[in-house]
Amino acid sequence: MRVTALLTFVAGLAVAGGSAYLASDFFQNKYEREAAEAQRLELTNVIVAAQDIPFGQTIESQKVTSIKWPVAALPKGAFTSFDKLLPSAGQQPRRARSAFAQGELMLASKVSEYGEKVTIVQTLGANNRAVSISVSAVTGVGGFVTPGDRVDVLLTQGRGEELKTVTILQNLRVIGVDQTANESTEQAQVARTVTVEVSPADSQKLALAQQAGTLTLALRTLDSEEDEPLESIGLKDVLRELSPVPEGMPLKTITVRRGIEATEAEVR
Repeated sequence: MRVTALLTFVAGLAVAGGSAYLASDFFQNKYEREAAEAQRLELTNVIVAAQDIPFGQTIESQKVTSIKWPVAALPKGAFTSFDKLLPSAGQQPRRARSAFAQGELMLASKVSEYGEKVTIVQTLGANNRAVSISVSAVTGVGGFVTPGDRVDVLLTQGRGEELKTVTILQNLRVIGVDQTANESTEQAQVARTVTVEVSPADSQKLALAQQAGTLTLALRTLDSEEDEPLESIGLKDVLRELSPVPEGMPLKTITVRRGIEATEAEVR
């Protein structure tokens, strides 16, 4: 019995020792794998927005925070320390050149220099212009146009039967509504002016068109990319479409004379 008990005891010690060894080896390998993974990732601190920061707002210490980020995936221009982003004593702060969402990386391309003034000029493309259009509740899509939207511009001119409308410009980016340039705004407002981004040639077209007649904005969908040329349409075209001439019925015309000027008019 003593021999049996002794053998059982030795066997128990062997099993326990083997289990301990296997457990130690498992945790050692896990630690080495984690250490190797951490070394491969090489995490560093990056500065992100601690809250939403609208366009043009100052960047202050309470508006930013830091998180860990893999060095291998660090974007160009990311700030890795507060000292490089925030002003020192007596120095003017930086401002947001575009809106930041909470948790978004702070990038050098999206913030101004210390004390630099930020306006919509920083949002324009190379060699583009900003032109304002006078609008009303009707011509400005009921106030539903906001910065960042895309619009077409329609020109209406003439009187009576000579009234015509034509789309003069398409797919223009709205960069401001009255004095608001924040693209994150979702509140509709009836504006008096809408500012759009155009090329130098299109800026001339807009300036001339505003003096020639009434400009109306047409709000585009987000996935609308087709910009086919559109012919002008007159009041006669609309009336003709509403009251189509029966097939085979000839149209009659009369000559209207105003002084020395003569024009043809259709009658039914």
